[in-house]
Amino acid sequence: MSDDAFEGACTCGDIEYRLTSVPLFVHCCHCTWCQRESGSAFALNALIETARLQRLHGEPVMVNTPSNSGKGQQVARCPRCHVALWSHYAGAGEAFAFVRVGTLRQPDRLPPDIHIFTSTRLPWVSLPANTPAVAEYYDRNAYWPAQSLARRTAVLAGTTGS
Repeated sequence: MSDDAFEGACTCGDIEYRLTSVPLFVHCCHCTWCQRESGSAFALNALIETARLQRLHGEPVMVNTPSNSGKGQQVARCPRCHVALWSHYAGAGEAFAFVRVGTLRQPDRLPPDIHIFTSTRLPWVSLPANTPAVAEYYDRNAYWPAQSLARRTAVLAGTTGS
């Protein structure tokens, strides 16, 4: 595995995948929807172009799941162990995947770039002082690196970007 590749799998190993580059941005979401869906205090998602999400083995099932926006999301789950691996939100469409960082073999390589929806953060969760945190969502242009913004623009324009 190269330094730019990140590999992951479901619990049973039927589905294995690779991110072929660093993600665009990593969200640590503290909203009550993510708390409920993850069964934890937050969800940690690495946002990446779906074209940079390579399935190595297995085929996930896509499960329609409600979301706070009312538009829902498609969650890719292992058909055997049912672990959620990534999702596609209606707003971003299938061009972008929100990969569950906890399913990576080395999740410590992708710490959050931002903490979002901290207005509903559980009171016993401490946030690091050196990572941006916002009460709700955020302005992408204010927080994303220029390279990530350029990659996003390329995907939306229908080009591959680099």
